Amino acid sequence: MSAAKKYKPMDTTELHENTENIAACLKKAESVAAAGAAASSLGRSAFAAQNMNSASTNGERLPNFSKLSGSHGEIRTASTTSNLLNRVGAIHNSKPGDVKKIVIKNFKAKPTLPDNYSEDTYVKLEEAVIAIQLSKPIKYSLEELYQAVVNMCSHKMDAQLYSKLKELTEQHVKRNIKLKELTGGSMDKLILLEKINHWWLSFCQQMIMIRSIFLYMDRTYVLQNSSIHSIWDMGLDLFRIHFAQNSVVQKRTVDGLLTLIEKERQGSTVDRGLLKSLVRMLCDLQIYTSSFEEKFLDATNQLYKAESQRKMQELEVPEYLQHVNKRLAEENERLRHYLDSSTKHPLIYNVEKELLAEHLTSILQKGLDSLLEDNRLNDLTLLYGLLSRVKNGTSELCGNFNGFIKKKGRTIVIDPEKDKSMVQDLLDFKDKMDVIVRSCFEHNEKFTNSLREAFEFFINQRANKPAELIAKYVDMKLRSGNKGTTDEELEKTLDKIMVLFRFIHGKDVFEAFYKKDLAKRLLVGKSASVDSEKSMLSKLKQECGGGFTSKLEGMFKDMELSRDINIAFRGHALSNNRDVHNLDLCVSILTMGYWPTYAPTEVTMPPQFINPQQILISFIWKSTVGGSCSGSQRWGTACYVRNLMRFGPKELLVSLFQALVLLLFNDKPILSYEEILAATLIEDGELRRTLQSLACGRARVITKTPKGREILDGDQFDFNNEFTNKLFRIKINQIQMKETNEEQKATEERVFQDRQYQIDAAIVRIMKMRKTLSHNLLITELFNQLTFPVKPADLKKRIESLIDRDYMERDKDNQNQYNYVA
Repeated sequence: MSAAKKYKPMDTTELHENTENIAACLKKAESVAAAGAAASSLGRSAFAAQNMNSASTNGERLPNFSKLSGSHGEIRTASTTSNLLNRVGAIHNSKPGDVKKIVIKNFKAKPTLPDNYSEDTYVKLEEAVIAIQLSKPIKYSLEELYQAVVNMCSHKMDAQLYSKLKELTEQHVKRNIKLKELTGGSMDKLILLEKINHWWLSFCQQMIMIRSIFLYMDRTYVLQNSSIHSIWDMGLDLFRIHFAQNSVVQKRTVDGLLTLIEKERQGSTVDRGLLKSLVRMLCDLQIYTSSFEEKFLDATNQLYKAESQRKMQELEVPEYLQHVNKRLAEENERLRHYLDSSTKHPLIYNVEKELLAEHLTSILQKGLDSLLEDNRLNDLTLLYGLLSRVKNGTSELCGNFNGFIKKKGRTIVIDPEKDKSMVQDLLDFKDKMDVIVRSCFEHNEKFTNSLREAFEFFINQRANKPAELIAKYVDMKLRSGNKGTTDEELEKTLDKIMVLFRFIHGKDVFEAFYKKDLAKRLLVGKSASVDSEKSMLSKLKQECGGGFTSKLEGMFKDMELSRDINIAFRGHALSNNRDVHNLDLCVSILTMGYWPTYAPTEVTMPPQFINPQQILISFIWKSTVGGSCSGSQRWGTACYVRNLMRFGPKELLVSLFQALVLLLFNDKPILSYEEILAATLIEDGELRRTLQSLACGRARVITKTPKGREILDGDQFDFNNEFTNKLFRIKINQIQMKETNEEQKATEERVFQDRQYQIDAAIVRIMKMRKTLSHNLLITELFNQLTFPVKPADLKKRIESLIDRDYMERDKDNQNQYNYVA
């Protein structure tokens, strides 16, 4: 509805009719005004009292306590007439949307209470409070009691009312706290706790009811006086004072709580609701810490101290760890259900201290090695989680973990009988420890560094041998015939080997043996994959730099060059009708600085080999520019076909030396060792190995008389026409890949010589820069610069050698000091 429709003004006729009616009413009121003068006066004073209560200080509407009589129609004065006329005029002159102010003024007269009202009200409220405390019905309604409190406070009697309520509450607390059933010693602790809990809960309900009656006083008088407590706090304060003063009740309550908790720790079922209620009582009374927590923590320490000593003797470490974890979970459950949160830190700290910290060394010494040895991941995870909770727990665990790795690794490296499986055992051990660090120790950086340091320590306890065996392990993996391994698995294996390679100090030993084995694989054609070879080379280059792999890369370049020359030679031979097409002749052209040094060998070649060899050498001289070349037949291979075997022809893949021996049997069926030696001129040791491979191996194409594994002077050999094999193409040249003792010693000697040269160069370089240096400082500088392990005695020998060669000299005044000789 719009404002215009809502406030439609009266027309003139309606206004006059209303005015006449109002005037008639006013005349009738004036006629009865004189008769009701007395009643009018009484009504005015009562009305004033009611208005004064409405405008009280607290702004609440106050009731009228006077017994008033009379009707509203009698409370009229002469001023009413004029007021009504003014209202009529206002209506006549009002406009739509006008707002009028209404002002209400207090009467001058102050309201008063009836006689004896305060005494009667005190009695009434006291009866109500006592009835509530005794759990009896109240005679009066709560509204009436509340109104009585309002009236008392409105007339400045709130202080007396508060004092009276406090006195009643204190009497009630004293009466209950001194009951014989609470202070007597014959009552069962559980029953006592239940009674105290019932009394406490009843007291709280009583204080809530009492406060609802005295709520007006709690919100006015108490708030205006900061020195006094609220009704609820006053009740708690009185309860606390008298509960704390009665040491018997307090002690029996706390002892009962501790007894219940001890029973629960021993596996019994207890009423957690009762415990929670009483603990909350102590917290509300603010005596939880002083009366309960200290005794509770002392009892906890004593319990777990005795229990840990007993369990450490009875249980193995895994079972003990499970027990500790269970106890910690139980204590956290108690904290969640009934203990105060402030107890959490000291409680858990004490449990961890008694069960873990006090037995830290015993736990690690007794059980860590077996857990690591048996790879018990779950128990190790639990151990790490528990020891992380105590001071220095992870540090002690890390130290013992480091010690185990060193002890276990040393047994793998030191024992010569385990050389064949050393590298694989080291890889397996490293994988095992990596899994433990990653899954059990949360990939903690401290444990990762400790693992690395321990491996580096024990793997160098045996000088040079681990580096040699790692190189041979790589050779085994990269050699052809390594079946059952995919390229991805081989790549992962090479990555793991590189981890071990980083730990070894004698990397020059690895380089020497790796270089020797790589040369064999390339020359004999036993490399499993060129991609894998180059991948390993790339890893070494990334780890040690280009200088470490420059010669190895040169070996690959030589093989590529040799392949190109062989292709060109075959084309040259075909185009010039050379008589070499029946012989698949290949040659490897090697740069001497890249490859291992091989002693030149002179053997007697059969006539069918001599002519192609001369043609090839001539072609190489014409194809290459400059330089000189020398030949070595040590790593030659040949395919030899024998058509006279009884069970059909076989194709034998043999080395050049083996082929030279077999070709002799075309002319003579039985040959002695001396005849073979004279006919081939193969070196004695090499010939014995060659004959052993042909007569004593799996494929015995010749027979030996007498039988035996060793080749001796005077032995007779004849061709085995009864030789059988299910394969047509048979490999017998694996002997070339086997390392002889002489080769191993020669490689070690070469490493030793190279190290001497490096030591000499380092000494000269240091002395050239320093000019004058004492012996101890020179030794220290050498240890810092050399990348391989060396003994001080070896350094001293090299210093003496340089003095003899006049690179340096001793100081004339101080024999412990050296001078550089320019």
